[in-house]
Amino acid sequence: MKTNTKFWIIFSIIGIFISVVACNKLDPEIPKDSSNKLLVSTDIVSNVGFYQASVFGSVDIGDLTSVNNYGFVWSREENPDLNNFSGKSTLNYNLNSFSTTIFGLSENTTYYVRAFATSSEKTVYGQQLVFTTVASPRLTTTDASLVTATTAISGGNIQSDGGFAITFRGVCWSTSQNPTITNSHTSDGSGIGSYTSNITGLSQATTYFVRAYATNSLGTNYGNQVSFTTEEMTSFIDARDGTEYSTVQIGNQIWMAENLKYLPYVSPPTNGSTTAKYYYVYNYNGTTVSVAKAQNNYKIYGVLYNWAAAQTACPTGWHLPSDTEWTELTNYLGGESVAGGKLKEIGTEHWSSPNTGATNEFGFSALPGGNRSINGTFLNIENYGFYWSSTLASNNAYRRGMFYASSSVTSSANTKDLGFSVRCVKN
Repeated sequence: MKTNTKFWIIFSIIGIFISVVACNKLDPEIPKDSSNKLLVSTDIVSNVGFYQASVFGSVDIGDLTSVNNYGFVWSREENPDLNNFSGKSTLNYNLNSFSTTIFGLSENTTYYVRAFATSSEKTVYGQQLVFTTVASPRLTTTDASLVTATTAISGGNIQSDGGFAITFRGVCWSTSQNPTITNSHTSDGSGIGSYTSNITGLSQATTYFVRAYATNSLGTNYGNQVSFTTEEMTSFIDARDGTEYSTVQIGNQIWMAENLKYLPYVSPPTNGSTTAKYYYVYNYNGTTVSVAKAQNNYKIYGVLYNWAAAQTACPTGWHLPSDTEWTELTNYLGGESVAGGKLKEIGTEHWSSPNTGATNEFGFSALPGGNRSINGTFLNIENYGFYWSSTLASNNAYRRGMFYASSSVTSSANTKDLGFSVRCVKN
């Protein structure tokens, strides 16, 4: 009887030992602290882009009062931990679920990430997840050309869209390096390939930095940075009245960049002639020059001249352009159908909306000064800008026109008693 009892005791001890060993071999390794209370999970990676990804984790603290902190570690090598990682994000303990967005990753690169939590005893890691960042669009920035005091031409070339269609493209610029689309930028269509961008609204004698950009559903990528310095705008002073005018060179011509303001005397719009000289200030009905010059319309849009007055209004060294000289200008800008947009001041501060096509590419800054009509009234300010030429058309004279709802420059012959603006061209 004693022998049997001894046998069963020894057999039971051996059985318990075998069961423990078997359990240790078959049970999967679950990350816990020594009290088997802390469980950590790396749940999901989402929103993977060119240089970032979002990762979510969770922690079960069991009977623990709290954990010291938790977060994520990631690397290009497997099984990153707090002693071997490319990056980490540590969060103060607050909720059982936690997340972060990982920034500063390399595009088209595989990464490994694990959640972690640290208790008073040890650090426990969640399972490893793997993700690969997306290949970004490939693009270059075109060197700046045709740089003036206020404008420049650039653009870009998108060789690859990274697998996702390009929805927006253009250039962005700033006086600080590495501009983004939060800075001034153009919008130049979509898709891959080369494109041209018109940069406008610049300050004279200023250095700018430019980058092409391409946006798809995953974000925005940028080309190389180029730089340029705008020209210093020249000016001259009209010795007759001390008025200073900005000037701009377009092709081989030098033009005034402002409407002429020479005003030896002023008349109400009810007075007019096809032969005698008449000078008008829009919406001023008096005859006092000092009062007329105090009007905002004078300061912004200058003087309206009948054709006789326009013939002699330009200062010494300058002249009223002929219709042929106007044609030289519009041809240089690509033809009458687009020249108006390139000549008009941008925005709707002085032009009525939509100011179609306005880019002011060379700083000509055409303004809609309106006109004095044959009925003795003022019309069309902020809508139309009309400019005399010196060229006769039988009993009439040619003028050029620009409009708030068009990119074109028109040419027509009009009666000489109309009041139009004047831009002088240098001899």
